[in-house]
Amino acid sequence: MVEIILLAMVAVFVGLRLFSVLGQRTGHEQEPRMPRPVEAPPTVQQRPQPVPDLAPAAEEEPDGLVLPAASAGIRKIASADSSFDVNEFLIGAQAAYRMILEAFWKGDRDDLEHLVSDEVMESFNAAIDAREAEGHELDNKLIMIDRTQIEMAEYDSGTARITLRFDADIAGVTRDREGTVIAGSLSDAVETHDIWTFARNVRDADPNWKLIETDEAS
Repeated sequence: MVEIILLAMVAVFVGLRLFSVLGQRTGHEQEPRMPRPVEAPPTVQQRPQPVPDLAPAAEEEPDGLVLPAASAGIRKIASADSSFDVNEFLIGAQAAYRMILEAFWKGDRDDLEHLVSDEVMESFNAAIDAREAEGHELDNKLIMIDRTQIEMAEYDSGTARITLRFDADIAGVTRDREGTVIAGSLSDAVETHDIWTFARNVRDADPNWKLIETDEAS
């Protein structure tokens, strides 16, 4: 019995020693490698390709800014000049209206010569000469353009002509040689209504239009 007990005690002692060595980590063991999941290839997002128009949309005239009487002429001009755009023309006409008025008020003949025809320049020169002879100076200001409307358009033998009505508010005074105000007021704008006709030879390389006729709207 004594021998059996001693053998049992030896077996327990050996088992405890093995557990103390194998059951604890020393810090030098390699971590078990987990299988790496297979990654799906990244999805490439493609932008939707625009579908080309089979036919360009017809350009629409600005609502209310082209009178019916001018529609046929506008179409003829657009057919003869592929670069013509009625919206851009209206914007340019308003800019020209302002530049021509300001040049005339200042008596700037050089600027006017680039913007108006010879016939209109003669009329402007006569008015500027008469004003200077009296010693008058204009101190005018274009407050705003209320409306610009194409009233007539025509195309003949390469020349395009477009007549517009400008409704604008202008404030201004006339001064004498001493600078004294003799007419007008800068605090009160006056409604003005002008009929101007611009022309251009569409066969010329120069894209600019010139003022060829002026009148007051009835």
